[in-house]
Amino acid sequence: MQIRSIISVVSVILSCTTVAAQQKSISGFKGDAITTQQQLEARFDQLISSANIGETIRELSAKPHHVGSANGKAVAESILAKFKSYGWDAHLVTYQVLFPTPKTRMLELTGATPYKALLKEPALKEDATSGQEGQLPTYNAWSADGNVTAALVYVNFGLPEDYEWLERAGIDVKGKIVIARYGHSWRGTKPKVAQEHGAIGCIIYSDPAQDGYVQGDVYPKGAYKNEYGVQRGSIMDMVIYPGDPLTPGIGATQNAKRLDRLQAPNLLKIPVLPISYHDAQPLLAALTGPVVPAAWRGGLPITYHAGPGKEKVHLEVSFDWQLRSAYDVIAEIKGAQFPDQWIIRGNHHDAWVNGAADPVSGLAAELEEAKAIGELVKGGYKPARTLVYCAWDAEEPGLIGSTEWVEDHAEELQKKTVAYINTDNNGRGFLFAGGSHALEPMMGEIAKDVVDPQTHVSIFERKRAFDAVNANGVKAKKEALQKQDLKLEALGSGSDYSSFLQHLGIPSLNLGFGGEDDGGEYHSIYDSYDDFSRFKDPGFVYGTALAQTAGRAVLRLADASVLPFDFRSLHKTISTYVDELQALTTDMRETTKANNLLINTRQYSLAANKEENLKLPVVEDEVPYIDFSPLQNALLALDNAAQQLAGIKNSSPAINEALYQAEQQLLAADGLPRRSWYKHTIYAPGFYTGYGVKTIPGVREAIEQRNWKEAQVQIGAAAAAINRLAVYLAAIR
Repeated sequence: MQIRSIISVVSVILSCTTVAAQQKSISGFKGDAITTQQQLEARFDQLISSANIGETIRELSAKPHHVGSANGKAVAESILAKFKSYGWDAHLVTYQVLFPTPKTRMLELTGATPYKALLKEPALKEDATSGQEGQLPTYNAWSADGNVTAALVYVNFGLPEDYEWLERAGIDVKGKIVIARYGHSWRGTKPKVAQEHGAIGCIIYSDPAQDGYVQGDVYPKGAYKNEYGVQRGSIMDMVIYPGDPLTPGIGATQNAKRLDRLQAPNLLKIPVLPISYHDAQPLLAALTGPVVPAAWRGGLPITYHAGPGKEKVHLEVSFDWQLRSAYDVIAEIKGAQFPDQWIIRGNHHDAWVNGAADPVSGLAAELEEAKAIGELVKGGYKPARTLVYCAWDAEEPGLIGSTEWVEDHAEELQKKTVAYINTDNNGRGFLFAGGSHALEPMMGEIAKDVVDPQTHVSIFERKRAFDAVNANGVKAKKEALQKQDLKLEALGSGSDYSSFLQHLGIPSLNLGFGGEDDGGEYHSIYDSYDDFSRFKDPGFVYGTALAQTAGRAVLRLADASVLPFDFRSLHKTISTYVDELQALTTDMRETTKANNLLINTRQYSLAANKEENLKLPVVEDEVPYIDFSPLQNALLALDNAAQQLAGIKNSSPAINEALYQAEQQLLAADGLPRRSWYKHTIYAPGFYTGYGVKTIPGVREAIEQRNWKEAQVQIGAAAAAINRLAVYLAAIR
């Protein structure tokens, strides 16, 4: 959109803000308490320093610090010392967790045009930390050990639908090595689907179309991935369960009972290796077979073929499979009135290499909040509820540090935790907020109170302008402009909220800024202070915005007389999800009918592209009638209970405890099908999307997989959970 259009959008929004400011209220507070809270937050803002956030990022990203390393322990101890200096009661909690590091990495193309992959990112004079000792090499954690040689097949993004095209093209990946490009799914999905289709190895490469020279100037001239950059990362099948793979459901303490590694159900069985587009180009150029569809073509200066080619690929990886110490930092300020009601705030501290953006940018904001709150306490402030600030270790390999702590303290956490507030990497741009939808009104109020450092309007207004500019069509743009409330996104996986929300049913939030900080440094040696200070958040002002946003959530939950949970927002959101499920079913029914008609009348054959010579799609069973009435009836009950509860004016410790424990009613005792660790019936990471969320996941995924019997069973399970919540809320007095 033109700059003029963006300015006009912001102008329209600004005209609405004066009236809103005159009617300001704070959910959970009334009378003089509102003024007191506003004064507290004003003092809190004054104690937040962008310069100090920048210095913290520089300090904590000065050396590589992955889990199990000496520098990783040193970073944990530095954070511990900071919390103590701020006046918090802080300590380390240590878990013994499995974490593999590479011993052997080999990738070569054999035959007439041999090529041996570099598998290394070069140090740059413009990046002071890029050549340090102690860097983890480029690899995918949780790859199996393996030494395989086979033909290579290009599988696009490695999604299930990509294999459908290959099958129609007559290409079988069984017994072959596949190469997939990063993007469009979580990285662990790619080898998972490859393994399901019989591949014996998987290579994942970064195509310049996604985050390289196609997008902009490459590092160090610009922010995007240069030809040698590689995205490290975990490929643990976290949609089965996250955390230490040997101790599912229990804390990985010294004497915990552990599974045999080869029996761990969330670990894959094939070797996997990530590479740069410098190393990928010779492999892809050697492929023959059909030219791939336009949507499969990346940014390399070659013709993209599906393969296989005449030459074979040799892939060999092996790992040092050791238990290593993971150090969680836990800091506390005891609540003056309700010490057994906890507000938990967290961000991880481990990184794949130096991790200035991921995770230190979010961690620096959290530490700045802790410093400011410590100063408030020294000045006489006493939070009503207990504040627990955490810095997690071993997040990068699979949310391990937070998951082990949650599993280790599950019963106490479900009894005492009001909410968990998470951050991770942060950068310049717009507020992105997700979480439990009963907290949506509270977060909307906070977003209207925090000022965007670039435009000097509220972060709510700027996010609304962003949504309007990026909406499709005039109607959608008008609707975005008219929005008066912040919409929380549903949470899938990918950061430390997962065990709190999806395993224990603890209300959770995940907060961060971004959208104007794109680049190619992710999980590479170039995620450095030099890169961050130039391209991600110059001046560290969005670190301040994050601290002010998350800090307000902490302070309001700490001191509200009635905790600001509004289950009308949750009801509205779940109703939307049910409407989506019904629309999905209708669309699948009509699409199936239309496709079957085309197949039966040979229309696909007549229209087929001769060069592709694709097989006809398979005729599918028609979509049967699915009865959504149990969900619809449960929603009516939830609506009535939520409306009734909204009228409660009095407060008591018992009422507040009932409010924050309410979301636990949405847990299913047996969990989701084929992954019982995930118990939340409304939010879960998708079985084939990883980080991406599936809402009402038991039902949605059964429909998507055309498992109609299971879909009906899961409708009953989700409806039962919603009914439990409705009955529970109706009983709160």
